[in-house]
Amino acid sequence: MSGGGSSAPGRFADYFVICGLDTETGLEPDELSGENFEQTPLRRTFKSKVLARYPENVEWNPFDQDAVGMLCMPKGLAFKTQADSRDPQFHSFIITREDGSRTFGFSLTFYEEVTSKQICSAMQTLYHMHNAEYDILHIPPTNDKDSCSSIEDCNGTSVSKLQRFNSYDISRDTLYVSKCICLITPMSFMKACKKVLEQLHQAVTSPQPPPLPLESYIYNILYEVPLPPAGRSLKFSGVYGPIICQRPSTSELPLFDFPVKEVFELLGVENVVQLFTCALLEFQILLYSQHYQRLMTVAETITALMFPFQWQHVYVPILPASLLHFLDAPVPYLMGLHSNGLDDRSKLELPQEANLCFVDVDNHFIELPEDLPQFPNKLEFIQEISEILMAFGIPPEGNLHCSESASKMKNLRACDIVSDKRNGNIAGSPLNSYELLKENETIARLQALVKRTGVSLEKLEVREETSSNKDLKVQCDEEELRVYQLNIQIREVFANRFTQMFADYEVFVIQPSQDKESWFTNREQMQNFDKASFLSDQPEPYLPFLSRFLETQMFASFIDNKIMCHDEDDKDPILRVFDSRVDKIRLLNVRTPTLRTSMYQKCTTIDEAEKAIELRLVKIDHTAVHPHLLDMKIGQGKYELGFFPKLQSDVLSIGPASNKWTKRNAPAQWRRKDRQKQHTEHLRLDNDQREKYIQEARNLGSTIRQPKLSNLSPSVIAQTNWKFVEGLLKECRNKTKRMLVEKMGREAVELGHGEVNITGVEENTLIASLCDLLERIWSHGLQVKQGKSALWSHLLHYQENRQRKPTSGSFSTSGVLLDSERRKSDASPAMSPLRISLIQDMRHIQNIGEIKTDVGKARAWVRLSMEKKLLSRHLKQLLSDLELTKKLYKRYAFLRCDDEKEQFLYHLLSFNAVDYFCFTNVFTTILIPYHILIVPSKKLGGSMFTANPWICISGELSETGVLQIPRNILEMTFECQNLGKLTTVQIGHDNSGLYAKWLVEYVMVRNEITGHTYKFPCGRWLGKGMDDGSLERILVGELLTSHTEADERQCRTPPLQQSPSMIRRFVTISPNNKPKLNTGQIQEAIGEAVNGIVKHFHKPEKERGSLTLLLCGESGLVSALEQVFQHGFKSPRLFKNVFIWDFLEKAQTHYETLDQNEIVPEENWQTRARSFCRFVTAINNTPRNIGKDGKFQMLVCLGARDHLLHHWIALLADCPITAQMYEDIALIKDHTLVNSLIRVLQTLQEFNITLEASLVKGIDI
Repeated sequence: MSGGGSSAPGRFADYFVICGLDTETGLEPDELSGENFEQTPLRRTFKSKVLARYPENVEWNPFDQDAVGMLCMPKGLAFKTQADSRDPQFHSFIITREDGSRTFGFSLTFYEEVTSKQICSAMQTLYHMHNAEYDILHIPPTNDKDSCSSIEDCNGTSVSKLQRFNSYDISRDTLYVSKCICLITPMSFMKACKKVLEQLHQAVTSPQPPPLPLESYIYNILYEVPLPPAGRSLKFSGVYGPIICQRPSTSELPLFDFPVKEVFELLGVENVVQLFTCALLEFQILLYSQHYQRLMTVAETITALMFPFQWQHVYVPILPASLLHFLDAPVPYLMGLHSNGLDDRSKLELPQEANLCFVDVDNHFIELPEDLPQFPNKLEFIQEISEILMAFGIPPEGNLHCSESASKMKNLRACDIVSDKRNGNIAGSPLNSYELLKENETIARLQALVKRTGVSLEKLEVREETSSNKDLKVQCDEEELRVYQLNIQIREVFANRFTQMFADYEVFVIQPSQDKESWFTNREQMQNFDKASFLSDQPEPYLPFLSRFLETQMFASFIDNKIMCHDEDDKDPILRVFDSRVDKIRLLNVRTPTLRTSMYQKCTTIDEAEKAIELRLVKIDHTAVHPHLLDMKIGQGKYELGFFPKLQSDVLSIGPASNKWTKRNAPAQWRRKDRQKQHTEHLRLDNDQREKYIQEARNLGSTIRQPKLSNLSPSVIAQTNWKFVEGLLKECRNKTKRMLVEKMGREAVELGHGEVNITGVEENTLIASLCDLLERIWSHGLQVKQGKSALWSHLLHYQENRQRKPTSGSFSTSGVLLDSERRKSDASPAMSPLRISLIQDMRHIQNIGEIKTDVGKARAWVRLSMEKKLLSRHLKQLLSDLELTKKLYKRYAFLRCDDEKEQFLYHLLSFNAVDYFCFTNVFTTILIPYHILIVPSKKLGGSMFTANPWICISGELSETGVLQIPRNILEMTFECQNLGKLTTVQIGHDNSGLYAKWLVEYVMVRNEITGHTYKFPCGRWLGKGMDDGSLERILVGELLTSHTEADERQCRTPPLQQSPSMIRRFVTISPNNKPKLNTGQIQEAIGEAVNGIVKHFHKPEKERGSLTLLLCGESGLVSALEQVFQHGFKSPRLFKNVFIWDFLEKAQTHYETLDQNEIVPEENWQTRARSFCRFVTAINNTPRNIGKDGKFQMLVCLGARDHLLHHWIALLADCPITAQMYEDIALIKDHTLVNSLIRVLQTLQEFNITLEASLVKGIDI
């Protein structure tokens, strides 16, 4: 075929397959499917074989015998006797190929009588053996026959239940065995395939033979029925009646043919939305049910509702029993597990549950991973879905027909509604459905919550069907039409959520600056979406969900697709539909894209979508050739009631010579081409690149899409696990890189990385995803699972070991050693360093009462270790206990692959390059011990100090209040609620006693849990008549990085004059200790300070640092203005210090006298003068004992807050007092310099500056 291997000639089905018992090979027990031999022989599983397939092979879809065999009969052959129920069972399945493309299978399993004598006697022999063994092992059981009659296919565990099956007797019983017929098709027309298979089966079991031999019908479906072209419907003939299928056009939502209704009935709206959220955030999802078709329906529905996103990871909706070890996979997966009808979930050994979403489909029950964020507008969303469901007579919390609580729902009213068949709607009685819902809890909850949003449920609209079906003659039955309608309505509502949420996503796509090839090569390092800017536009409540969603593989792939397709023609079909919808929304909402509201926009596209479907059903576009007699030899195609015949392969293996469909369907066939192939053709890359792209672009971050369904030798399993180990390592590398890059800002702007800041939300997201990754690594290859968090259970084992055998040597003594060392060199006041102890950090977490679960504890421990920059070190220590690791993990586990483990720890080490506050900022309410050290100057008789000192510490979250310090105690520890990052310390004393003067050099405060140490430089006197007469000071602190602590310990106390804090703080105007700055340097300092504040406000709120530091810190605004007022300040007489505050007070007196003398210059000037005087007076009248420099600091802060600084500077520049107190060269006398200063300060006007309480205590202006 010219179009490349994957373009099928538009046929409806590729293969017809028959699976079942191969009488040649006889009974082969299927060890792989994990059934134990204690089961009675009828309950055991035996290997099934693919008995026949027609045609042998088609080039565009090579036949995968292992996969088809496993998925047609996932549990192998089943035997029954005439006493069991033997209804045929239909299920569908999916085969995912290496490149991510899919084929669909539909199989009908039914039971046929076993005619082979050998098989029957083999079964009898197995029974004799089983019973003999049984009698030896067990006391003869009581014979209780009825217990099983109620349980259809109980895979019974108790002896009594087995009694009935314990007697297969050749002479008395008929033996039946399962067989299955199956269609393999390129597209998922589930309803049509189900009808085809059911009619074929009916033909075999009905007393009258079918009109034509079965071969004719099978030949027809394989070779003569085409795929309907996009946007068209097709009618073809089954054995007993017409079958209709229709395919959406390229502008509609993609084909989806499973009944959404069933999923909502099984799970209820609330659960579906939660499951949907888990899938979007790529958690591991395990569906559990005893019906294969239910597993498939739920999996396909959830993935279809994700439009326009696609699930990118392992996807195995039906996990064959032989692949159970796959649940160990440390990657996101969506898998379906068949329950034997053993209702007991507790027996299920799942390797990891920290981020697992477990869905017990049959029992209406779902277990969610911890801290699952809410889907945006979840309540309104659920409300909108509920309205649609109710219009179709489906209660929003599901029809509990399959679980116990069914009885209370099955009241008459519900039945009346459902059976009310008028036009298939119940619009006539909206009240009914509402009444029905009144009793139900979900709706009650909804109602309570919805009241707040102002939507009333009383007026719950049950939609009138738009087109009354009376006038339309639809070609399918009413039930089917309703399935179509409900499906499309629900899907439209879901799709509308994303079109609304991502209406302006294109603006944030970062187009690569290089050509495509180099873009591929660097794909992993690239940012393809400006997440920070996108999130900053979103309403606050959306952030927890969105920030995590933007990190997923499916979102990355979606954006990659967008980048790949520049022009309309080569756009991914899904993307094309999505983009056209987004454009429509943009036209409708002419609101500015930046003003995001969380207003809920209901779906408006339903009617249009429904019409398209109805029109196709009213007027069928194509009708296929009718089945006809084939050229068969006489005597072939005999009919034998109840047996599916061995078909004639000669007529079925080759299709008709010329097939008119092939030609007609060329355009449609082109459209159906495999998606990646299409991409690559447009990329026009050479073949290697193309292969690489298919692999890379689809599998970024995930190595395996579907387990190989083939021989499962240990080597294959080992190889799979090896792939996982490599995948985990790669993921770890990408995550650490991403987190660092976010944190450090982009050095590599040229790589298309833009300027990126990390927001609180985003940091949390990244850390949460790191925690998930660690959980996945720790649960890979676990021997026995304990508790929900593999990481925490490993830590607990470690803790227990350590408590049993305390390590000798440095560990236990380290604390003591340091203490004695300190006593020797008491000359240097420094805090004794915190011990580094993994166990101690665990204890901190165990002491936090708010954290209840193991998963929560593990996460908190990871956060704490990140913040302490010890994550790599702790994990290394944990894994250094090799005996423990061996005891807990299988040989192939990631944690036992030494090289990978080393590399992994090495990647984690890179986190030490940046400061995280991911513990402090998250656990805001816990109690934390703080350690304070006050360092007074040794030189100036600190020991004679007689007054009573006090201290008050403030942080970003709260402040301690005044703590009295016992006299002569300079080091103390106290506990209080988490203060957050520390910002200021207020320190002072009560001026009592003879010697109430205290020269404090600096204060250190350390958070004893996270080890963060802050230094608050002071270098000033506290005491009346000393320095500026201050009894209390506000000190602004900075976080010390750990290595500077070490330097400080070596260099001891720095001499007074050189300490930077001294220079910053000593404003005593003695010529020798203040470096003289020239006007240029002063202007620069002002510019820097103002710039810092401007930058601060341009960051998203969650990322801003401390504003106090920018105002009062080392090179803050206060310090810069101090320089301005000191420039050219006249030197005072010897020994008397003059402070800037003295100058300001004189200026104030000057203006007040002017005011009294009523010499009024312009109005404007007067208000400035008045405000200046008001502030100076208020600060002078404060009850606090702050000195002159403290007052100056307060004035600057208040001036900045109220946007008055530039007015005051203008005022003071013209003041006669200035002329007296400043030299002619002073900056304040130079008009051009003053004007530029005023302009710089004016830029602060647009910001709303809020001051920390400690800065303005005692002043109420």
